[in-house]
Amino acid sequence: MSILSSKRFQKYFVPGIVFQSCVIAGGYGTGRELVEYFMGYGPKGGLLGMCIVSLLVWSLICAISFMFAQIFKKYDYKSFMKELMGPGWVVFEIAYICFIVIVLAVVSASAGSILHELFGLNKWIGIIGMSVAVFALVMNGSSLIEKVLSLWSFVLYGVYILFLILVFANFSGQIGHNIASVPVTGNWAIGGFQYSFYNLAIIIAVLYTIKHSDTPKDAAIAGVLSGLIGILPGIILFIAMCGFYPTIIEQELPVDYILTQMNMPWLRYIFQIVLFGTLIETGSGLIYSITDRIAEAFKNKGQEVPKWSTPVVAVILLVGTTAISSFGLTGLIAKGYGTLAWVMFIVYVIPILTLGIYKISKAKKN
Repeated sequence: MSILSSKRFQKYFVPGIVFQSCVIAGGYGTGRELVEYFMGYGPKGGLLGMCIVSLLVWSLICAISFMFAQIFKKYDYKSFMKELMGPGWVVFEIAYICFIVIVLAVVSASAGSILHELFGLNKWIGIIGMSVAVFALVMNGSSLIEKVLSLWSFVLYGVYILFLILVFANFSGQIGHNIASVPVTGNWAIGGFQYSFYNLAIIIAVLYTIKHSDTPKDAAIAGVLSGLIGILPGIILFIAMCGFYPTIIEQELPVDYILTQMNMPWLRYIFQIVLFGTLIETGSGLIYSITDRIAEAFKNKGQEVPKWSTPVVAVILLVGTTAISSFGLTGLIAKGYGTLAWVMFIVYVIPILTLGIYKISKAKKN
């Protein structure tokens, strides 16, 4: 039996892999996000924020959310939020759609920048190419998305580990010196919380993977693992970035800057091609969460899902976010993500930690 189709793998690891695949493009793919929320506190402060705050918050909220989804059998975000918040689910949906629009705009801007830096191509070629690939994946449904995201995650981890080994081989002294000697500045916990909060909306996009869980305990274990699987590549990348502090702070594409400094053209091409694939992963995962929510709404009414709904919704989202991507990567991350962090804290983190835990406890007693 293939590991990808084994029950244990699907139950415990697929949710985390899909979570990581959806997080990476908007969370740390280019490295700009890590600079924005962690590097400003210094290398040591940034690592503390990631390894203590963000990791624990992701694992905790994923575990509670996945348990809630498994207990109440709510695997699309509309039914999940209606069960959690009642009529208040509409507030979350508005925030979630804004989140998707901003993250997809970041994904589009990143795709354009990567192919421009790598091959000198017009940025619109990367944006359009990414959009076409996302559309193709979404049209083939959740089963293919899970398989593609799982396979690509193995490739991603391999390339990230190779990247860290080679960076250490060339810059280990500088990395160690910067982590040890640069003082921690500011409140690194705030950066960790902001980063984790805006990314938590991704949980809603991966609820369909919890169908593999047989018990609340299975779902909770998958949630804890999701936090670890999701943050580990980001930690690897941040450690590598520490060797280039403080110059790295000013770079729009920090990862590409590091690869250029290493003077290994083959690694730069491999890494950026893999990163481009992760942009497709994130885009397809987020858009599928919307099309799946629409499909479930029709099914709950006993109606057949219109064949036009998925392609029309996918095209509208891709075209709309492509236009927004013209604001540029740095601006979108600095302004859009900062606002989203606190919005998601109010409309998702507080409800799941209060109403969510209460309803889970009540359901277990019955």
